[in-house]
Amino acid sequence: MVMDYLKILSMFILGYLLGSLNSSLLVGKVYGVDVRKHGSGNAGATNTLRTLGKKAAVFVILGDALKGVLACLIGSLLVGNNGLMVAGIGSIVGHNWPLYFKFKGGKGVLTSFAVALMMDWKVALILFAIFAIVVAISKYISLGSIIGAALFPVAAYIHKSDDKLYLVIAVIFAFLIILRHRSNIKRIVQGTESKFGKKKTA
Repeated sequence: MVMDYLKILSMFILGYLLGSLNSSLLVGKVYGVDVRKHGSGNAGATNTLRTLGKKAAVFVILGDALKGVLACLIGSLLVGNNGLMVAGIGSIVGHNWPLYFKFKGGKGVLTSFAVALMMDWKVALILFAIFAIVVAISKYISLGSIIGAALFPVAAYIHKSDDKLYLVIAVIFAFLIILRHRSNIKRIVQGTESKFGKKKTA
């Protein structure tokens, strides 16, 4: 029993270390720019797009997704499905609070989506569809992320109510994403949140 817990803990640590490789900050170093000092201040793909352009954002998207996938694959190979989910959560936590970048990371949406795909692609695609619809209507990427995350536990319960760890992980997902979007929620309420496809005016 103790060994099982140690294995699970080691998967979380492994995922955390992988997740700490924040793609936007690594790509920013190539450009000589710390994206946390520009735009929204978030170390993620959306702020990279606004700060460094489409090419840089593509590399960030690929990097953020890949580390989530790798964490899950390694966790699955070493420990099984529980290892997959725990390593996945670790990669999200690492992205949000990266060890290598003074614990100042992004909001974990892309990495979370990659991990959700690895856990159950059907649920993940449903959540992505909800995200896309919300963004298309509101033009707020953050709102789409928040609503998609909030509905993850609901979708998980409907689809896999017998898998307790999956349900717990879904709740943790939702909590982490909503927690990291607190400032966005405030700006949405105030009407000052940036809309997708629209540049800020002075």
